[in-house]
Amino acid sequence: MFLTISATGSTEKPATDLGFLLHKHPERTQAFSTSHGTAHVFYPEATAERCTAALLLEVDPVALVRRGQGKGRGGAPDSALAQYVNDRPYAASSLLAVALSGVFRSALKGVCAARPELPGRPLPLRIEIPVLPARGGEQLVHRLFDPLGWESVRTEPIALDERFPAWGDSRYVRLVLEGELKLDDALRQLYVLLPVLDDAKHYWIAPDEVDKLLRAGNGWLAAHPEHALITARYLARHKRLTQDALERLELARLAEADGSEVEELDNAIDESRDTEDRPVPLAVRRRDAILAALRAAGAARVLDLGCGQGQLVQALLKDVSFTEIVGVDVSMRALGTAAKRLRLERMGERQASRVRLLQGSLAYTDKRLVGYDAAVLSEVIEHLDLPRLPALEYAVLGAAHPRTVIVTTPNVEYNVRWESLPAGHVRHRDHRFEWTREEFRTWAGEVADRYGYTVVHLPVGDDDPEVGPPTQMAVLTQAHGAPDAINTTTGTTTTETPKEGEAA
Repeated sequence: MFLTISATGSTEKPATDLGFLLHKHPERTQAFSTSHGTAHVFYPEATAERCTAALLLEVDPVALVRRGQGKGRGGAPDSALAQYVNDRPYAASSLLAVALSGVFRSALKGVCAARPELPGRPLPLRIEIPVLPARGGEQLVHRLFDPLGWESVRTEPIALDERFPAWGDSRYVRLVLEGELKLDDALRQLYVLLPVLDDAKHYWIAPDEVDKLLRAGNGWLAAHPEHALITARYLARHKRLTQDALERLELARLAEADGSEVEELDNAIDESRDTEDRPVPLAVRRRDAILAALRAAGAARVLDLGCGQGQLVQALLKDVSFTEIVGVDVSMRALGTAAKRLRLERMGERQASRVRLLQGSLAYTDKRLVGYDAAVLSEVIEHLDLPRLPALEYAVLGAAHPRTVIVTTPNVEYNVRWESLPAGHVRHRDHRFEWTREEFRTWAGEVADRYGYTVVHLPVGDDDPEVGPPTQMAVLTQAHGAPDAINTTTGTTTTETPKEGEAA
């Protein structure tokens, strides 16, 4: 994918001011990691009279097909002309729009710290996109760009195959825009209209897409004669989101006509008393799911293995049904942070008697962990190298052998729904692996059979019909008649609760 942005100038107002606005030095070639490839920025020419910045996005089409199925990120129905042949590396689309917003973030916001006077000044611009998908043809391209203040909007159809003129033109055009506009206005128009013309998005449409649309469309979208079509296509025809966006656009239009602020017109709701549901962070939903599973298991004495900074321990302390809570982590720094979070030094005696923080490695058996009702491994296993995972399995399910073990881990299939996550990357740099739903089910089933447990799988977060939930959870429960614990010295079973401080 490729586009160029050119400006003309003079000695007094050099065209190289474009470099200040884009925050990219004309004498350097720069590369940036994006969701589905690498974006390169370079300047084919940079003089006082003329300056051109080029954005080249390299995309892996095979990865797009493998990572997305059906609708959604990388798997929109028109993104593949055949299974491994598609137009994504060549045709400007939402992939390029996302790269544009990431690479030229400050320019889109109209911010230039080095030359604060530049963003407010219109520039003689020329923007060229060699291959632009145009579902609706050249007429639609003109209907979208003509009302936006460009002096010239030129389109040139691209033939399906120049060797066979009878085949006619493809749905792609070459687009050239020329006129005096502020750079941030031009970039925000492209950010919205590229996916609109392609009539597809490579990532999941979430409610925050409405806010993105309204931010990018501020100042031009509400008054655009095709605002309804733009809104519907940008939001992938999601009925509820489209209706929400259109209502907010109409409010913005009325406010502009009235010469007032939107807040002055939209004053029917007291924001301080607004009870509308807001998105709940995944970490909170994960803790809530764990707490619900612990309560359902009737657990009173709970181990938080790999407790980190103590968020789950803090949540457990708020429920008096959990009478003993032990947080275990190998990192003393994390345990120190957890102690501060819990305010252990100022905690009352009764409350303090319910909680302990222990340093320990989950790769080794530890007698201090035997005899508990439940153990939680929340976002822990993926931080271990796979060859070390059997040691954790034995230490927790074999040696400690609590009645219930709750394991949560990322669902790698859901990663395609994260717009900001580069293709092929795991969610955290310390993750050694991330499993598909099938891989996690296979692993959980095998360890359950090995150590005498049954297993139930539960989704955490919104359960996407195509790629599943963002987090997957397994609840392992001791099978009827299974031993309570395995004595790591003799190999016999035991139900004895160890004394405090006793360790292997």
